Amino acid sequence: VLCPPARVGWCRAWGAPHSPPAPPALLPYVPRLSPMALPGKLTATTFALERPHCIFQQHSNASDAIWLVVAFANASAAFRNPPSRAEVPLYQQLPTRGSYMTLEMAVGTYSCSAPSPAVLRVGADTACGAQAGHDPCNGPLPSPGPYRVKFLLMGCQGPKAETSWSEPILLRRASSPSAIDPSPVRGGSSAVVVICSILASLGAVLALAVLSTVGAEVWASLCHQGLGTDTFARRSYRTHHIPPPLTLPTGCGGSPPGLGCFAS
Repeated sequence: VLCPPARVGWCRAWGAPHSPPAPPALLPYVPRLSPMALPGKLTATTFALERPHCIFQQHSNASDAIWLVVAFANASAAFRNPPSRAEVPLYQQLPTRGSYMTLEMAVGTYSCSAPSPAVLRVGADTACGAQAGHDPCNGPLPSPGPYRVKFLLMGCQGPKAETSWSEPILLRRASSPSAIDPSPVRGGSSAVVVICSILASLGAVLALAVLSTVGAEVWASLCHQGLGTDTFARRSYRTHHIPPPLTLPTGCGGSPPGLGCFAS
């Protein structure tokens, strides 16, 4: 007798059989990063997985759920599949347990005909840290890792099938402000100095040429004005010849000429 995960308590109350669980079947699928060229496919806190299709249908029914297991690469070998949903490791336990389970979805989400998105983004729930911690969530990954992931098919009585672990996934590392070198880049500094020196020399030569041209024009203008003033002065100013006053010859008793001398 099978039951959905949400009704496990109901199944137990009505005496559903609990035989020792069989080992989960190993599916011929290895999770991997999405091969598509996506912006932000790999960040400092998230990564985008390829969504598997048509790999669970032979081992599942409509009441099953598929989980994603996320673990530090060095802790993946120690992970043990939980026997029930109540014992699923939570995101908040990652620092202590080294693993957690997230992205619980109905098995129909991964069916061959499901029109679902092509990727699963791990670490996309930024509000996960604010939750009470009783429900699985998909919180940002706390470190670069590396991480390994696998898909786990769980039914009412526990795990039924699983994929292999992925290859290690290393996230991008955020640059620390203290790691930034404030000094200028040394490579090519001599070339920069040479270029600056050449530009400064060309600027000085250009400025000198401009000043020389302007000075020559000013000097020529001044000379031209001086020459015109002197010529005008020489042509317009003349010293007119004024003959000396005539000296009248004196007659008898100093009379002017033409006057006779009269006897008294």
